[in-house]
Amino acid sequence: MNIKRWLALLGAVVLLVVSIGMNSLISIASFDWDAVVDPNELLGTSIAGSENMLEDGDVDNRIAVITVDGAIQDVGSGSLLSAVEYDHNFTLNQLQSVLEDDTIKAVQLHVDSPGGGVYESRELYDAIMEIKEQRDIPIYVSMGSMAASGGYYIAAPADKIYAYSETWTGSIGVIMQGINYGQLAEDYGIVFETLKSGPYKDIMSSTRPMTDDERAIMQTLVDEAYEDFVDVIEAGRGMSEAQVKQVADGRIYTASQAKENGLVDEIGSQEDTLAALKADFDLEDAMVFEYGYTDESWSSLLGVKVAEFFGPSAEERVLNKLLSDYEAPRAMYLYGE
Repeated sequence: MNIKRWLALLGAVVLLVVSIGMNSLISIASFDWDAVVDPNELLGTSIAGSENMLEDGDVDNRIAVITVDGAIQDVGSGSLLSAVEYDHNFTLNQLQSVLEDDTIKAVQLHVDSPGGGVYESRELYDAIMEIKEQRDIPIYVSMGSMAASGGYYIAAPADKIYAYSETWTGSIGVIMQGINYGQLAEDYGIVFETLKSGPYKDIMSSTRPMTDDERAIMQTLVDEAYEDFVDVIEAGRGMSEAQVKQVADGRIYTASQAKENGLVDEIGSQEDTLAALKADFDLEDAMVFEYGYTDESWSSLLGVKVAEFFGPSAEERVLNKLLSDYEAPRAMYLYGE
């Protein structure tokens, strides 16, 4: 490489570093640090963390607002340089707190998710059902821009479902995918040597095509998860199996289409949902709150903010996961896999 190319490369690196630094400084300068923690909004602590008051009211009659935002997958919690969009354990802890708190008289579950793992979706569903069965309090769902597949799965048991006018929902079904790069490897002279204890030990291997027998085996797993999805909607929406399967072919629905086919009850915003919940159950004077991240120290709070400024972007985290993580194929309640 000649001197001009070295200089050009050095210049590009300097520009990149300066750009990242300037963007971080701009973010820091423009950020509302006073809003990081508002002492007036911290009501106390619970298993889920802090309680941030959204509307003042009767402390013995409260409405908890729980938000599921992002893909429903357990990717762990955020660290100092890596924030997460959806924290599965935190969401489960919120539901557990509702179960244990007798002052909570209703729940508004806000769902803005394309779905996610079959396992994680079921965990949320079971936690919601435990609240319904043990606490017998109303749960209303408000849908954001998307509440599809696993996002609908967790909404189905609600007492009433509101979709915003521009919500996409549905995508009822299961998907499982794998990548077969065997031909690409062969083109480059790469040979994979596999020792296995049985004929199906490397089922859905990424180094060779699936056999018909293997495809049939994996299809049974998908079919079983699909039937569970159908059962959840039957129970939650009061529909027959035939009615559910008529709309459960994987397609996505607009809010108006979903209302027409019985998947949602009303078209309205998150605010409309809360107002209806209050009116329907005589909770106009209830305190409304949400759970927030709070730790014994500032470390977790600062970690989220530092990650916003200096950590990898969402796209970079996805790329890193694809390049560094190995995951066996898994069944997903997910739209857009």
